[in-house]
Amino acid sequence: MPPAADSTGHPVATAEQHAHELAALELFEHPTVRAAYAEVAATWLGRAKASEAMRAVFEPAFEEVMFSAAVWSSNQDPLRPKVTTITRLEHQVEGRRVPGSRWGIDNPDTVYRVIPISGEERYEIRGRVGANRMTENYFTLWDAHMGTVDVLDGRRMHVEADGSYVITVDSGPAGDRPNHIRSSPEAHELYIRDVLLDWGRDDANHIAVERLGAAPTTPALTLDEQAEATARMMAHFADFTGKLSYGMYKAPQNHVNLAWSADHTGGLRHQVYVAGRFVLRPDEAFVVNVSDGGAEYFTVPLSNIWGTTLDVLDRTGSLNKAQSRPNEDGTYTYVIAGEDPGVHNWIDTGGLPEGILTLRMAEFPEGGARPDLSARGRVLPLDRLDAEVPGLARVSAEERAEQLASRRAGYVAKRLPELDGSEGGAA
Repeated sequence: MPPAADSTGHPVATAEQHAHELAALELFEHPTVRAAYAEVAATWLGRAKASEAMRAVFEPAFEEVMFSAAVWSSNQDPLRPKVTTITRLEHQVEGRRVPGSRWGIDNPDTVYRVIPISGEERYEIRGRVGANRMTENYFTLWDAHMGTVDVLDGRRMHVEADGSYVITVDSGPAGDRPNHIRSSPEAHELYIRDVLLDWGRDDANHIAVERLGAAPTTPALTLDEQAEATARMMAHFADFTGKLSYGMYKAPQNHVNLAWSADHTGGLRHQVYVAGRFVLRPDEAFVVNVSDGGAEYFTVPLSNIWGTTLDVLDRTGSLNKAQSRPNEDGTYTYVIAGEDPGVHNWIDTGGLPEGILTLRMAEFPEGGARPDLSARGRVLPLDRLDAEVPGLARVSAEERAEQLASRRAGYVAKRLPELDGSEGGAA
């Protein structure tokens, strides 16, 4: 019988996660990886034709993308699967600095975890939900190209009275197994999204994985072989993100485009994406009006062209539905600017004059989104904001400080306890 996830410790900052991060740090110093680091940086910068503003943020963003490749690539053995959290912020483990691992224009509300899967193997995933279940939670089985093989809705899966659950993963039909993910020869990886709408309330799931059957008959990769695999993934991550950003930058500036997702390139089935980019002077704001079409969840994050979101811990680099104040008619208005406009729904650019907007909407009513689903944006001078958009919920300096303090506290408690001196617990 596979072990259940230890629900006494932290669901994200687990002993397994910390051990994996420390191993990724060692891998990050391998000569093959360091050589790839320099080569990928030169290639990406040469292709990107980045503005001065984007070039200025390249180094810290690039380190995150490359470290994410090291963390992710070193959990790719389906015979020895682990549960690995990616897209974390910078923290410390055993006194060592662990870089952030965001990439690919992540969702700041999401705890992303990966488990390698082979269609020829059988697995059990055991875990426990928290006291406060999430609005959105999906276990998506991908092929090698991030295409969807199968999906389990974690919000609606069968859970025992004590909060525990068992998910089976193999190529057979579900039969009487209530939480089954059916794999195939194309199966490559389980990609798990735990989406925290209320950062201070919602609980990520505890998760543990076990491959069933006999012990592996093939050896694990040597350190040199793993370094080669990491170098390949580093190049892939840069290429993937570069193409994503190039597509964003082909669109007109200060414009948003509403589109349904597809089951490829990492898109989540049935989620709606709104893509756009902003280019602003210091005295301007990009004002975005959102009608959510009945979505229980949506988020409005900003990112740079290198694929990392802006400061979401100590600034409002993103806001989701729970963190936002609605208009009287139930719609939402966001003010994207580098200067605090004194309104509650301020998306802080951190002083960047340009960037990418990737609004996501999900969990629509039965039958899909209502016809009112929309997102529109326009540029306004900051000193014309009150006249052009009256009635926005305003905040004082004290209220802004409270908003930021609550935001940070929730993030740290639920996802990054290392920042308060706690390193979670075993899992």
